[in-house]
Amino acid sequence: MASEEASRSPRRSRREPEGRAPRQDKYSVLLPTYNERENLPLIVWLLVKSFSESGINYEIIIIDDGSPDGTRDVAEQLEKIYGSDKIHHVKYLISSVLLRPREKKLGLGTAYIHGMKHATGNYIIIMDADLSHHPKFIPEFIRKQKEGNFDIVSGTRYKGNGGVYGWDLKRKIISRGANFITQILLRPGASDLTGSFRLYRKEVLQKLIEKCVSKGYVFQMEMIVRARQLNYTIGEVPISFVDRVYGESKLGGNEIVSFLKGLLTLFATT
Repeated sequence: MASEEASRSPRRSRREPEGRAPRQDKYSVLLPTYNERENLPLIVWLLVKSFSESGINYEIIIIDDGSPDGTRDVAEQLEKIYGSDKIHHVKYLISSVLLRPREKKLGLGTAYIHGMKHATGNYIIIMDADLSHHPKFIPEFIRKQKEGNFDIVSGTRYKGNGGVYGWDLKRKIISRGANFITQILLRPGASDLTGSFRLYRKEVLQKLIEKCVSKGYVFQMEMIVRARQLNYTIGEVPISFVDRVYGESKLGGNEIVSFLKGLLTLFATT
């Protein structure tokens, strides 16, 4: 409800100047990876398929954090397949897959910062590379953004027909509990504060990254809280979140402790 109310606030038009043809929007997908060699070819193929069928101008930027399982080798092969050949699906569409590796694991927030340096799109899409987020929802994100002229469109597991599949009861309780606590303490203006499937205007994401100080999973939460502070508008699209098929979850005890510390910090400073 809060996000819909935010959408009604007056906003300055971002129309192109008169006499100039409007440029075609381009969407840069940032894919942070760590030990995702089995999942990466599948998610990239699904992204290419979704964008191609929708006729959307895009690029896929893989930010690998020094994965020891060979993810970087897989990403380099994908770059040769999809990037070097500059595959044209329709006359105005150029797709590319870019590998932007890092030498060691530095965290999710800094991965986005690193990827942003190489993004050429005017919109940025962030999502997980482990197949938890299906690219089929991206055209819905884009439609939602255009309909409401939103600064941010966030996928939500907790609204409409959104949901979570493949988690055990413990993981569901942790997720629901974390989201419930953040809603009470922070009133963020979005129903799914801990989700990581979002679309941003590039300039908005750049501004938020400058403001955010958190790392890891808390980074996603702070992004929405800071967006509320800066009066950016947020739209939401219900999504289905599916637990990873290959590999192990990155969520552990350390991440839960960091989340709680980050939540208390945000509550005290916002």
